[in-house]
Amino acid sequence: MRDSKMKRHHPHLVALHWLLALMIIVALVMGGIILGKTPNSDPEKIGHLQTHMSLGTLILILMVARFAVRLLKPRPAPAESGNPVLKWLGPLVHYLFYLVVIAMASSGLATAILAGLPEIVFGGTGEPLPASFDDIPPRAAHGILSILLMILIVLHLAGFVFHQFIRKDHLFERMWFARKSGGEKS
Repeated sequence: MRDSKMKRHHPHLVALHWLLALMIIVALVMGGIILGKTPNSDPEKIGHLQTHMSLGTLILILMVARFAVRLLKPRPAPAESGNPVLKWLGPLVHYLFYLVVIAMASSGLATAILAGLPEIVFGGTGEPLPASFDDIPPRAAHGILSILLMILIVLHLAGFVFHQFIRKDHLFERMWFARKSGGEKS
């Protein structure tokens, strides 16, 4: 739902944007650096998996909620880029964020279920982790999706730099918190 008079996104959308941005970066770092470098035989891996899996589940829930807020709340008119390719690329990147994040969280969930992780990580069964997760098909998708997500983050940041420092159109203000002013709806 577009509102040509709005200059900023709804505060719920803004809050979810920044919360998810932080959570996604933490989950990527945790998955790629901490979990990736910790052998499955290391007793600390279960605690790391507990954090990563909990974070991934919360990201999935919040991303679906964010998409619902995006559909239900009014939002400003699309940003002008001054270029037809960028006008097409901007919205595509945003929708791909939803798709890739939801697919990544879903592939992580599928990997966890197929590896029996919920019982091991959260159930306290005392069973050891599988020697490797590499033979679980959704795990490969999870890794590929993490790379796609990092590419989307770089494209998103490039769009920010373009709008903020080249076009100087203050687009960043649309996705930040502001007090209501006399003529602006939020």
